[in-house]
Amino acid sequence: MNRKKLQKLTETLTKNCKHFNKFEVKCLINFFYNLVGDVTERQGVVIGLDRNAFRNILHVTFGMTDDMIMDRVFRGFDKDNDGCVSVSEWIVGLSLFLRGTLEEKMKYCFEVFDLNGDGFISKEEMFHMLKNSLLKQPSEEDPDEGIKDLVEITLKKMDHDHDGKLSFSDYEQAVREETLLLEAFGPCLPDPKLK
Repeated sequence: MNRKKLQKLTETLTKNCKHFNKFEVKCLINFFYNLVGDVTERQGVVIGLDRNAFRNILHVTFGMTDDMIMDRVFRGFDKDNDGCVSVSEWIVGLSLFLRGTLEEKMKYCFEVFDLNGDGFISKEEMFHMLKNSLLKQPSEEDPDEGIKDLVEITLKKMDHDHDGKLSFSDYEQAVREETLLLEAFGPCLPDPKLK
């Protein structure tokens, strides 16, 4: 990418990005193009990080291991659903991912946890996420029973309107009361120790 184009892209993305300054945006753009490799831009060709490259970054850089959560994080970044994270999606996504406010992170986490995109986190979604994020213990007891119990405990704690599922309002209220619940269904933000 030539210097003029890089400067224009940096300025455009800095305006749309709340949490990074111009220097940081420029560094992240360069890092993005190093990750993508030397690709000549052609009309109609999407340049970006595909799902596998993105998941590798989440795993290696941020220590994420849950496949379902990593796929949902990819979807959170890939706003236009074209199967690639573009440079602008990369900058905007990292801005929230690394430095977002509590409000931004609550919206983001809720979207990650709402597996079917219906605006609620159902018992079934909770079950799948908790099953994936808990270590399997060798025991006589059926592990699914323990997870079902955990889902019920979670609902008691977080389901403020008692409708058997979590709306964003339920989730937001629970997280404001106890911030540790932000990632109640699995780690979808970077570990603060890694930042």
